[in-house]
Amino acid sequence: MRPTIQTPREIIDRKALTLQLDALGGEGQHGKPEQRQQALVLLKAALQSGHAVIRRRFEAGTPALATRQSIAFLTDQIIRLVFDFTVNRVYRLPNPTAAEKLSLMAVGGYGRGEMAPFSDVDLLFLFPYKQTPWGEQVAEYMLYLLWDLGLKVGHATRSVDECIRLSLSDVTIRTAILEARWIWGDQDLAGQLMTRFQAEVVARTGADFIDKKLAERDDRHRRMGDSRYVVEPNIKEGKGGLRDLHTLIWITKYVYGVDDTAELIQRGLLHADEHRRFVQAMEFLWTVRIHLHYLANRPEERLTFDMQTEIAKAMGYADRPGRLDVERFMKKYYLVAKEVGDLTRIFAAALEERHKKKKPLAAIRARMKRPKTIDGFEIEGGRVNARSEGLFEKQPIKMLRLFHLAQEQGLDIHPEALRLVRRHLKLIGAQMRNDPEANRLFLEMLCSKNDPETTLRRLNEAGVFGRFVPDFGRVVAQTQHDMYHTYTVDEHTIRAIGILSRIESGALKEDHPLSVNVIKEVLSRRVLYVALLLHDIAKGRGGDHSVLGETVAEKLGPRFGLTAAETETAAWLVRWHLLMSATAFKRDIADPKTVVDFAQAVQSPERLRLLLCLTVSDIRAVGPTIWNGWKGQLLRELYYRAEEFLSGGFTGRARSQRIDDTKAEVRKLLADWSKAETDRLLKRHYENYWYSNDPETIARHARMMKAADAAKRPLTLETQTDSFRAVTEVALYAPDHPGLFARVAGALASCGANIVDAKIFTTKDGMALDMFFIQDMEGGAFDRADRLKKLSGTIEGALSGDLKLRSAIAAEKPGLPSRTRVFKVAPQVLIDNNASNRWTVIEVNGRDRPGFLYDVTKTLYGLNLSIGSAHIATYGERAVDTFYLQDLTGMKLTDKRRLAQIERAVLKRLRPEDKPASAKAAAAAKAA
Repeated sequence: MRPTIQTPREIIDRKALTLQLDALGGEGQHGKPEQRQQALVLLKAALQSGHAVIRRRFEAGTPALATRQSIAFLTDQIIRLVFDFTVNRVYRLPNPTAAEKLSLMAVGGYGRGEMAPFSDVDLLFLFPYKQTPWGEQVAEYMLYLLWDLGLKVGHATRSVDECIRLSLSDVTIRTAILEARWIWGDQDLAGQLMTRFQAEVVARTGADFIDKKLAERDDRHRRMGDSRYVVEPNIKEGKGGLRDLHTLIWITKYVYGVDDTAELIQRGLLHADEHRRFVQAMEFLWTVRIHLHYLANRPEERLTFDMQTEIAKAMGYADRPGRLDVERFMKKYYLVAKEVGDLTRIFAAALEERHKKKKPLAAIRARMKRPKTIDGFEIEGGRVNARSEGLFEKQPIKMLRLFHLAQEQGLDIHPEALRLVRRHLKLIGAQMRNDPEANRLFLEMLCSKNDPETTLRRLNEAGVFGRFVPDFGRVVAQTQHDMYHTYTVDEHTIRAIGILSRIESGALKEDHPLSVNVIKEVLSRRVLYVALLLHDIAKGRGGDHSVLGETVAEKLGPRFGLTAAETETAAWLVRWHLLMSATAFKRDIADPKTVVDFAQAVQSPERLRLLLCLTVSDIRAVGPTIWNGWKGQLLRELYYRAEEFLSGGFTGRARSQRIDDTKAEVRKLLADWSKAETDRLLKRHYENYWYSNDPETIARHARMMKAADAAKRPLTLETQTDSFRAVTEVALYAPDHPGLFARVAGALASCGANIVDAKIFTTKDGMALDMFFIQDMEGGAFDRADRLKKLSGTIEGALSGDLKLRSAIAAEKPGLPSRTRVFKVAPQVLIDNNASNRWTVIEVNGRDRPGFLYDVTKTLYGLNLSIGSAHIATYGERAVDTFYLQDLTGMKLTDKRRLAQIERAVLKRLRPEDKPASAKAAAAAKAA
């Protein structure tokens, strides 16, 4: 049933406007300019006034479904006025012939009577036969007048025969005519089209229409990313959006002739509660769409980051502890998108059953071939079904058994069974949650080697997962409003388990060779899966989710059937699941204390193996572009060094032995050098250089330095691309001088390179040997020949002062897209004097932007600080840069006043609009 428009004459009074237009006179003037202009002024004022009324009503609380109808009503009245003015005043025909009939019909969304504030107006000018000169004049005059009114009009001019012929060959035209609605003109002509359309098209093409619309939907989903959890969803075309609901409407109207979806209840296609959910989903999506149009002031269908924030406020969402208003709004959006998917499956099942009933012979044959039955479930056509209404009422645990059986047998689940599960979700309560058998079934599904990802996603889509594990239910559709996390927390978790399963099966051996080998040695396999399931379980609770998640793990471990020791390990993994990535990406792995601190926190080789597998799975599941070979290499290096420590081989003596071994290997690699040349090389570098680099890299550097010294070049650059690690190393050899790092960082940024790591070495004779590891903007190796060629000249210009770095950076990276400016990252400086024995470690957090690293390093140079190494990480809009610093005498920074001065200077250098992080903000950032 369509909502009733309250006091429609307040929106537009067509009767009064008709009198005003009639008063203009000019009957039969064929488009007299002053007459047209006067009519345009009247109509434009009425249109603007009507839209203003509708918007005020909407913002005051009028429901979206009534608002969309009001907009269509206003459009109808304007078009009727334009039509009457055109045929009665401009191109009046006293005695029209049979061919000079014209019917004006709305098609598309406008045909359904559904319009957003900036929707297109799709019109069909319908003629009985071919178009006449009069009809052509009327259509042209109307269209130009409507365009001048500011309406975006799409139109077609066809005869009834053409409509029938084209609809048979083109499903888009067929859909448009299916939704056609008479607006004005000859009503009998419109009726003739719809009668013939039903008899000649619809009656003969039902199955074809269903197949094509479902295929069209699947193709649209693929184009939109094939996920309802994309960070900036398209509310109209995306998966779980309005177009999915429209598809159901089209099919029901086509196959069953249903205009009002409420009739689907009487026809047995939907239950009353399912129809209620259908209407609620439609209301929510339309509310969002109308807000989106009004805020964008254009026909925008994509929920961009900036619009998400604005709409959350417009719809009355407020911040809650641990959750922003925009995160609460987007959680609701994803839940509705999930609901739309559920309704789609339900409706598809009902259609399938009806289709079977229309084929009695097939139904008889199916009955003759009795389906296989397992544990009360029917197995038929590769799917598990639950036919008995009382099956779940008597034994709620059978809901878990349904999914367990499907996974065990490699089968799909019939939509009708999912529908039955949905209707009995309330039976999953405390008794079932504490049932050992129910928990056994759940744990087996989680840890199964038979595609646990698909099973867990089915459980989640059906609503069983959140009911059986309420802590998981709290993160279903939970979002994080940033540019780093691509998926909702539940989707991320399920994807992570899928990745872990593929690592275990060896399917990802090429991407993760170490993890594939290490997982074979894991002794606590089910601990690993449970920990990965729970690692983000406490997000959105207003504290450090790792700490809070540890408590959840301690509670759920015994319930799932883990032993006390297994529970302790799982809880530890949840508590420290970010430890390995934070150490690898933000600390200098070549610094022995980094490895010692990490290994002492891990405590055992088994935990190290578990943590590696969990970390890789977690990072890979964040988003499709987050993982790269460089991150993999850092994790591998940390793993090997920590493993060495835990096995007793990582000692001071071992460090000296490693340096001696490296030097011996370098001698072999430089066998063509004289002994005197090699001896000079070995004495030229400090101990840290030998410990931090492999022999092959040192030999390559040595040849570069020798050639540069012989040619007396003031600056030498050498690039080396490692495709597997997805990184390009830029080795720079030049006389050392203050500010070198900052200038090179700026030069690299101006060439479009992202620095991910840097090692700064100075030889005993005062030469700088700096290594910068760079990637392109997509996280791949910086290996384009034209850009590599540009590096040398740019760095030379930066060091000589000829290149204005700030201008060059702005030219290469003019800034972030405007929609991302909604993100505010309060800058923060963290100083750690315990992370290294020789260096003061400073971590700088802030919103990423062009020149961020350059600005920070330039500030550090101005403070007379020496940078030993830099480790650059970016998490969406957040930059996290870590520097190992000493003063100019080579000492750590210990004076509190000096450290406070450094913190103030760096914070001041960052963007003026950014405010230093408060203790509360800093804690929230750490928790995220």
